[in-house]
Amino acid sequence: MSRIGKLPIVVPKGVKVSVSSDLISVEGPKGKLVQNYRPEVEIKVSNDQVVVTRKEESIIGRSYHGLYRQLLNNMILGVSTGFSKKLVVNGVGYRAEVKGDSLMLNLGFSTSIQFMIPKDLKITCENQTTIVISGVDKQRVGQVSAEIRSLRAPEPYKGKGIKYDNEVIRRKVGKSGGKK
Repeated sequence: MSRIGKLPIVVPKGVKVSVSSDLISVEGPKGKLVQNYRPEVEIKVSNDQVVVTRKEESIIGRSYHGLYRQLLNNMILGVSTGFSKKLVVNGVGYRAEVKGDSLMLNLGFSTSIQFMIPKDLKITCENQTTIVISGVDKQRVGQVSAEIRSLRAPEPYKGKGIKYDNEVIRRKVGKSGGKK
């Protein structure tokens, strides 16, 4: 039995979960999310919890059991509290700011980079070196933050670039001064 899959999901107040033949729909105060699911698993909704079970003991059924339980849990958390990631811009002259529906990044290139903000996410800059990406879909928040980070990944010698807030950059020593 899947350790993750057998755990029931508690549905908080204000969140509505509905299941059709092959579609899960979760609606809450922050928004609405929809997800397809495979016929190998069965999703049962009671008044305040959701239980995911598998219909068959095949390898595919066992693998989808924990997956759909966690996807459903992330959907419920997303529409009730939301997800966010924080990026830190590090380097001399490196800065970020939000102008309208785009994120302007100065990352040491000859021109500034304009990153269009997706409609389903919210991107804010707390200051010139901190970017906060928030939304209801955990996968979208992670994907967009990875795309922004890939514009100038942190380098190991001086640590310049865009990194996650909790990321630790392993620094290298570099060249020595001279040989004697």
